[in-house]
Amino acid sequence: MIMEKMILTVVFTAFSSILVGCNTVETGNDAQKPSSPASNETLDAAEPAFIKKTHTYKTVDDVHIKADVYRPDDTKLRPVVVWLHGGALVMGSRQYVPKNIRQLCQKEGFVLVSLDYRLAPEVKLPAIIDDIRDAFGWINQQGAKLFYADTNKIVVTGGSAGGYLTMMTGVCVEPPPGALVAYYGYGDVDGSWYTQPSAYYLENDPLWSKDEVYQAVGGKVLTETTNQTTPTSRQRSNYYHYLRQHGLWTKEVTDFDPEMERNNITPYCPVRNISYRYPPIMMIHGTEDNDVPYEKSAAMAEELERHNVPYELITIPGAGHGLRGGDEKLVAEAHSRALAFIKKHLK
Repeated sequence: MIMEKMILTVVFTAFSSILVGCNTVETGNDAQKPSSPASNETLDAAEPAFIKKTHTYKTVDDVHIKADVYRPDDTKLRPVVVWLHGGALVMGSRQYVPKNIRQLCQKEGFVLVSLDYRLAPEVKLPAIIDDIRDAFGWINQQGAKLFYADTNKIVVTGGSAGGYLTMMTGVCVEPPPGALVAYYGYGDVDGSWYTQPSAYYLENDPLWSKDEVYQAVGGKVLTETTNQTTPTSRQRSNYYHYLRQHGLWTKEVTDFDPEMERNNITPYCPVRNISYRYPPIMMIHGTEDNDVPYEKSAAMAEELERHNVPYELITIPGAGHGLRGGDEKLVAEAHSRALAFIKKHLK
């Protein structure tokens, strides 16, 4: 197989919280939210409205883990795009779906499923992966009945920690998804970038106090954080920065010692679990990413190549985390390739 080498730039609004062109209904005990009268003005009159419903896909004790499902308001079986949010596995929310992913699904008539999962450190990585696995079990078993999903056609995408979880679905979900798109993700959780103090966070961040940052963790189990929740995403972000300054992320999130318990961590490292059954994947990463090193995607590419798994690695020269700093002229071209990749595997 010949690796396709590209130098492109992408703008990826992974944390856009603007919900455009959809009505909102929450199921179960969740309150209904009235739609905006103008929410569907941009749609062709012949097209069904693009609506959102919130489902609880899993309950653990008193914790309800939710999924937002966006789809045309009809009963036609439609292919599925699953979005997995980022946030270092300690923060984030299913509510933050990139606008261009929503627009793609609306335009092409795909079902879009955005998942929450329990967050670390209140639960550890094995429980998070259990949630992801159970979410796909729910989609496969209930999706056709609940939201008319064609579960034979599923593509998964996500950014940062969501990119990592996207990569993990290729090894932890049965049957594997049809294809994956990982934005600045990572294939291991125990490399030196996570287990040693980060020079970037030491040089560019305040030196966070343990007593201060730990006020944001250790309470009830959370499935999402926003700047309106308690604790807020900002407080949890400070906790994450503290972990990076001290090389503690792996121990705090996995509950395994990265030096003594590598074998226990291996099942949660996609790069060490690639096989011929791994789905086709597109990876997009900036060369100047100070949070998730570009080498994480490059290492995945090497393993995929070794196992003859179809892949594309789109390299964004000079771009940082979130692909910030890329050339705007190349942004649309590269992002269009990602959207085309999704369409290819769902049509």
